[in-house]
Amino acid sequence: MMFSVFQVSRIGGRKKNEDRMGYFYTPGSAIFLVADGLGGHPKGEVAAQICLQVVTAMFQKMAVPKLPDVAQFLQLALLEAHTQLLNYAQAHEMKETPSSTLVVTVLQDGQCYTAHCGDSRRYFVRDGAVLSRTIDHSVAEWNSPAGMKIPSAPVSRHVLYSCLGAPRQPVIEVSPPISMQVGDRLLLCSDGLWSGVEDDDIVYGLTQHAVAEAAYELAELAVQHGGPHCDNVTLIAVAWEKADNPTLS
Repeated sequence: MMFSVFQVSRIGGRKKNEDRMGYFYTPGSAIFLVADGLGGHPKGEVAAQICLQVVTAMFQKMAVPKLPDVAQFLQLALLEAHTQLLNYAQAHEMKETPSSTLVVTVLQDGQCYTAHCGDSRRYFVRDGAVLSRTIDHSVAEWNSPAGMKIPSAPVSRHVLYSCLGAPRQPVIEVSPPISMQVGDRLLLCSDGLWSGVEDDDIVYGLTQHAVAEAAYELAELAVQHGGPHCDNVTLIAVAWEKADNPTLS
């Protein structure tokens, strides 16, 4: 398979960057991750780093060169990241566990698989429109079996009801796989990006520019819109260019 990828992270107006990002690939599979350590919690940057290390380590161990079951891997990997955050807090005798959001996408066999917990997002852009995006685990985008509920009273869209490292069992949502087509674009990002950039700007940037230029310009736009108190801005942009090599199937 062939794809282009570019990642960028900006500290914004914060004293430190609590976002983490990364990607890794084998001849048959590729993984992309963005984690956002929760502000107001201890060691947010440590939480985000633990999430990336745990999931990528599992991927490198299991993708030889492909994952046997991508959806199962995603569920187990995010749950293991949550467990390791709890273990870290216990080992360091912390009263509060470091917590983080996490969004993970795996490309394998011409399919796009995504799992997330919290409000870091994955956008899937095709033919000049957002074909799909993850739904935040926030009060403002509360999901129920009956569908989406929007609270009647105004609430901050950044108030989460689930994240990794929380006292209760996290909500780990694995999205249905999407068949990739040449020209598809993916964007994984922290809330510092999507809270300062409209969906139309994301679509335009990804469809009109190469991923390196698009990622840089979207990050700059988010920082400008965020002003002096801008959150950390982190994103990975991916362009799908070619289907899998049949010999790897």
